[in-house]
Amino acid sequence: MTDSVPAPFSGGSILRHLDDATRGLIRLAAVIASGDEQQIRSALADAVDVVSRSWVEELILQSYLFCGFPRSLNAMREWRRLTGQHALPSVEAEDVKEWRRRGEATCEQVYGTMYERLRVNILALHPELDDWMIVEGYGKVLSRPGLDLPRRELCIVAACAASRQDRQLHSHLHGAVNVGVAPEVVAEAIDSLEGILPAPGLTSARLLWRRVQKQLSSS
Repeated sequence: MTDSVPAPFSGGSILRHLDDATRGLIRLAAVIASGDEQQIRSALADAVDVVSRSWVEELILQSYLFCGFPRSLNAMREWRRLTGQHALPSVEAEDVKEWRRRGEATCEQVYGTMYERLRVNILALHPELDDWMIVEGYGKVLSRPGLDLPRRELCIVAACAASRQDRQLHSHLHGAVNVGVAPEVVAEAIDSLEGILPAPGLTSARLLWRRVQKQLSSS
């Protein structure tokens, strides 16, 4: 969600293979971020028999952080129409303190030793942005249990690549590795966007990933 560069992941990778369901989810994330209504409808239809429905719902919910409420609302409307499935009532207690606690923990996972610098930088932009990033973004949304953090990060990578948000893409390419995505899976995730991203956008994402790989190898 920012342009700071997260620190490298210190543990072992936990996502070493890009299965069909995850690939479909990543492609859907890119379409939600950049496609028109017909493209979103088609991408959801492609995903419905391949991707876990709970994953799709979580992706659509988190998409408002990266591409705004209009796109998330339109995607969820199409999803309801396609599946005929009603939304389950939320079981989350409205506990801002808990959202903040979870948000700080999740954000630190993504940014590692760069976490404190990130908070200083965002606070300097505006205190409300810092608070919303932690409480709303990382706490209330990205810490939800319906989709694991590695796959959430890959979906964020796809959304940022599709919308040409290169600063945030740079951060979340690092972040995906930090939370346990194997580098080869990150590369596969970018390659999976072929046919969705225009050629210049896909080339730009691949070049940025190579830059991130060099940073990772030299750290």
